[in-house]
Amino acid sequence: MPSTDARLARVLIIAGSDSGGGAGIQADIKTVTALGGYAASAITALTAQNTLGVQAVYNVAPEFIAQQINVVLDDIGADCLKTGMLHSAAAIHAIVAAIDEKATGIPIVVDPVMVAKGGAALLDSDALGAVIDLMIPRARIVTPNAPEAVALVGGNLTTKDDLIAAAERLLELGAQAALVKGGHLTGDIVYDALADRKGEREVFSSPRLATTETHGTGCTLASAIAIGLAEGLSLRDAVARARAYVHQAIKQAPGIGSGYGPLNHVFAVPPFAWDD
Repeated sequence: MPSTDARLARVLIIAGSDSGGGAGIQADIKTVTALGGYAASAITALTAQNTLGVQAVYNVAPEFIAQQINVVLDDIGADCLKTGMLHSAAAIHAIVAAIDEKATGIPIVVDPVMVAKGGAALLDSDALGAVIDLMIPRARIVTPNAPEAVALVGGNLTTKDDLIAAAERLLELGAQAALVKGGHLTGDIVYDALADRKGEREVFSSPRLATTETHGTGCTLASAIAIGLAEGLSLRDAVARARAYVHQAIKQAPGIGSGYGPLNHVFAVPPFAWDD
């Protein structure tokens, strides 16, 4: 259940590590922390990457992923779960077993990470069916970008109406809600389509920013939604705040690296006033 007392809202993030710090667990933890929550993690994979791309991936054994989830939930607990890079069907089965045993009733934000910004595959070809059959039906909200949505439900996404249709097809697969992101579409305006089982439909829009400082935007958005849900925000408000946060984090990106640069996750955090 969402946090109702004075303690920090807790998000357990189940995702891969980005050694460059712009995406994955690193972006997730920064986001949850910057928005006032407490982040715990179960790392599914280690990547050697920077702003130029992923150089290597080392997958964590499924049983150890599950052990991380179990020990965190047994002691710290969680108000929301967020999944990112899951890499294999075996990992997904282990994660689902742990969730079903320890986290029944806790909302899950499923970010179906498939391909890194630089093009490297982050999901085994045989794992897509497990995402569809096991993760999406457990999702409070699933947050694919347009190419990921096409992989999950088919079709051709070129307009905001296509985004809405894809979100509705994700509901048919069992998700309680879906946010299909349109950043990969063309045009000066970026549209994201939200649909839920209560019949609510909303298309969010924002001006497209002319920048390559976009590494980790999907991870960041999903984690920002997760902390909103953990705090007890409505789904619509959690999505709206997350979009506003990501937009500002892109605008204030630090200009690090020579490829797709990271966001400024801590733009909203005031400096620590230290005085000895």
